[in-house]
Amino acid sequence: MDQNYKVLFEPMKIGPVEVKNKFFMAPMATIVHTDENNSYTPQSTDYYVARAKGGVGLIITGANWVENTVEPHAPCSFPCPTKLPIEYEHQAKELTDRCHAFGTKVFLQLTAGLGRSALPNFVSPKDMVAPTEITNRWLPNVVCRELKTEEIESIVKAFGQAALIGKNSGFDGIEIHAVHEGYLLDCFTMTLFNKRTDKYGGDLRGRLRFACEIVQEIKKTCGADFPVILRFSIKSYIKAIRQGAVPGESFQELGRDIGEAREAIPILEEAGYDAFDCDAGTYDSWYWAHPPMYFHKGMYLSLVKEVRDCFTKPVLVAGRMDNMDMAVEAVNSHLIDGVGLGRPLLADPDYCNKVRSGQLAQIRPCLGCHDGCFGRLLQSGLGSCAVNPECGREDTVGIRKADQKKKVVVVGGGPGGLEAARVSALRGHDVTLLEAKDQLGGALVIAGVPEFKEDDRALVAWYTEELNRLGVDVRLNTKATKETIAQLKPDTVLMAEGSTPVIPKIDGVDNAVLAQDVMLGNVEAKDNIIVIGGGLVGCELSLHLAQNGKKVTIVEALPDILKSGSPMPPMNEFMLRDLLAFHKVEIVAGAKVTAIAPDGLTYEKDGETKTLSGDQVVLSIGYRSTHSLFDELKYDYAEIYNLGDSRQVRNIRGAIWDAYEVARSL
Repeated sequence: MDQNYKVLFEPMKIGPVEVKNKFFMAPMATIVHTDENNSYTPQSTDYYVARAKGGVGLIITGANWVENTVEPHAPCSFPCPTKLPIEYEHQAKELTDRCHAFGTKVFLQLTAGLGRSALPNFVSPKDMVAPTEITNRWLPNVVCRELKTEEIESIVKAFGQAALIGKNSGFDGIEIHAVHEGYLLDCFTMTLFNKRTDKYGGDLRGRLRFACEIVQEIKKTCGADFPVILRFSIKSYIKAIRQGAVPGESFQELGRDIGEAREAIPILEEAGYDAFDCDAGTYDSWYWAHPPMYFHKGMYLSLVKEVRDCFTKPVLVAGRMDNMDMAVEAVNSHLIDGVGLGRPLLADPDYCNKVRSGQLAQIRPCLGCHDGCFGRLLQSGLGSCAVNPECGREDTVGIRKADQKKKVVVVGGGPGGLEAARVSALRGHDVTLLEAKDQLGGALVIAGVPEFKEDDRALVAWYTEELNRLGVDVRLNTKATKETIAQLKPDTVLMAEGSTPVIPKIDGVDNAVLAQDVMLGNVEAKDNIIVIGGGLVGCELSLHLAQNGKKVTIVEALPDILKSGSPMPPMNEFMLRDLLAFHKVEIVAGAKVTAIAPDGLTYEKDGETKTLSGDQVVLSIGYRSTHSLFDELKYDYAEIYNLGDSRQVRNIRGAIWDAYEVARSL
């Protein structure tokens, strides 16, 4: 064991349950698959078992409905223990037995319902409920009906029933989801959403009664020694309805603030909760609850410091905790008792074992992009991971040794080429990678320049380490040609030539510079910059420049920014927009640039011609596929594939997933 991290592998206790180490898998519902009986599927079991095998001490499942009548839910959305208890127990027992084999404890997360945060694909608008009448988070024209007192009491009873089914299924404890994220239970705690005059409203104790009765019912049904954790948001960060506040912003908190959190904690402990899984945010401030890469690591720790003295029970914290030195410091200082890893365990299920054995360089990093775990779900796919195509698909994909060893040549060291080389090597093939530049990474090198993209840089470092460990022959400063490839006598050629920036036909375009040249420092950024193009690259460049003291204006031809290219997951888009506003980046949308001069540009908008002054104009229009070498070679080899941006300009997930699928099949 690496002695630097020994403290992370000492046991922790939640109630009477001892967890073998300090790591817990944070609850994530988007990867879990359920069948028509609202039971866990074998696919979900394999997903959890892979993380148990990877060394995590405690798994907290994604949310389970406790009932399906008061707030009726779509079939096959979340599991529901009370729908068909016998079938549920059969499937869940497989999950718990197999995870227990690795010494991993498993807690079942139960939810009171989505409340005003319900999406219409989960709950019909006519069935949406809340503590009092209030509009739905996503549908401003839909008013959620007020729950009746007896309906709340029935939900409390359902918690006891669901928890007992969970206990019978082998779960070691329960997590209540949640006094966080603005779900139904959380809305009861806030005066912003709870105007009730019965026992579930009024003062703080009244507003916490729902949460208190839930734990008391579970203890009554399952026994006082059956542990129950509460997912608890310390601060809501609600600046206005449907509007969050970014870090460092001065605003009036409309939800729960730290002062009220300090009052609530003793009440909740008195009710019987055995531990607290702490975070921040609601769906009105979505990015706080699902933090993108724009947050710094351990972004909840400063909040925990402000309430830590109120807790007598263990405190668990996730939220970009994938910095082990930071985690050690937080545990050693008694700030937290458990270190949560959510998305990092999607990217690398063996994360904990690699920390234990000192193999930190071999940990595949989470990018904080939400593109696989959430974005893919919104695109009608199964939740997974942008950098780990096996996540949630452990039973359907995988890499095995090839029956016949081949000579594989990979052209291009961007994400597609790197993944193609890695998987080909794992298959046992003899792999040579040709990269024209003096470093690996391709577009990741450019994307990884801003401070907030440290995980992009970490991904390049991980691929570099992996290719070296796997014995891939990496040839930098080597431009691939028909002749150089032929000399290698390949059986298979995997082309990942990448893409090049689009340069528009605009009068005076030579007066502008390319976004990638500014990012890489090939061109010095001036003080007053105009960025043409409001896609993801242009917006992240603008944020990077603004954070470094530049005055920035984005000029976008479409009616709004962030509407071109692959769609961003909502929490990332919301935060990026809010950060641009916070850093005073000006946006001129619906504007067609007609001329570029050394001191600015001219554009047309709403039938008017206008000018904009600046020291520098930067082009960020987009990228165009480069595949000329593939076109030249595509009839010369029986097995040749075009991958990554070379095939279609998309994003990191698109490049990695295509390369993985092709290479694992060679």
